[in-house]
Amino acid sequence: MTSAHQSPVDPKLLEILVCPVTKDTLEYDREHGELISRKAGLAYPIRDGIPIMLPDEARAIED
Repeated sequence: MTSAHQSPVDPKLLEILVCPVTKDTLEYDREHGELISRKAGLAYPIRDGIPIMLPDEARAIED
């Protein structure tokens, strides 16, 4: 079984992206390949180096 390689996200892009729900900053979770919005309780996936910033695509997270 092989794991999918996560492409890194451009650091400059991470500086300007915000949560589409709360407009708050996001945390980059390199291990899981996600952008985390603590305020909204959502984790947005990153696919092929592209953040998927759609609330319907995000998974709910717990604190």
